[in-house]
Amino acid sequence: NTMKQIITVFGATGECQGGSETKALIEDGTFCVRAVTRDTCKPAGKKLKEAGAEVVAADMDNKESLEAALSQAYGAFVVTNFWEHLSKDKEITQLVFQGKQVADMSKNLGLKHVIFSGEENVKKLTGGKLEVLNCDGKGEVEEFFREIGVPMTSVRIPFYFKNFLTSKPQKSKDGKTYDLGEPVIHMHILQYIGPIVLGIFKSPSDYIGKDIGLSAEKLTVEHYAAIMCKFTGKTIRVAKVRHLHSGPSDLYEGMIYRDPELTHKLNPKTKLFQQWFEENKDAYKDF
Repeated sequence: NTMKQIITVFGATGECQGGSETKALIEDGTFCVRAVTRDTCKPAGKKLKEAGAEVVAADMDNKESLEAALSQAYGAFVVTNFWEHLSKDKEITQLVFQGKQVADMSKNLGLKHVIFSGEENVKKLTGGKLEVLNCDGKGEVEEFFREIGVPMTSVRIPFYFKNFLTSKPQKSKDGKTYDLGEPVIHMHILQYIGPIVLGIFKSPSDYIGKDIGLSAEKLTVEHYAAIMCKFTGKTIRVAKVRHLHSGPSDLYEGMIYRDPELTHKLNPKTKLFQQWFEENKDAYKDF
């Protein structure tokens, strides 16, 4: 076991990102998993320890704890928590500060492969026409990893199908139909991302230096609505609503490259939306 290379996973007890990656790495057994969490005493941390991970406490704001978390590691999966800092200026500054601090420490300690949960810097790509705060912050951190020469793969993770379980279409004014208002083309299933990250760690020469845009498939909002109609028996229309960014969504979507083919190559078990929705349609039975 001591001969195995160490992978440090940030946010290892996270429900969204970190958790799936930790699980996949532990189950595979190629690497030693160092699971980073804020509180090692919580049940989720204890569970990981029982599963065979080394569980350590670290805070991305704290340099000393970062050094301990990354010391002697071969690689790391890094996710920054944008939603933790909810005032506009502070959140982005904090996100970028944390990401750059991890990048600096990775460089100083000589990590051989960092997988960063990144995004496109939309503000930069659109020449300032659009701002998508969490994307722009992550994009800036991506650039910094590369500038200072850390061997890094950026994994750009789209919206999750499970968002449809909490953000259901709203009843229209006519009371008979429902409006679906998410202008999102690419989506994915949370638990299938861990094996993808594992695959990237196991083939570093194929993926270091690359940006990998994940997507289960490319669907229009109309496609999502049609699939939901099929399994709920309700009439679901596409509402002309704009979320997430200030500006035309076609410009925003044009900035984003996602690769369903590579996604399925990295994890052949990745499900398409129709299959996922059919399996989860009970969530809509009182809809």
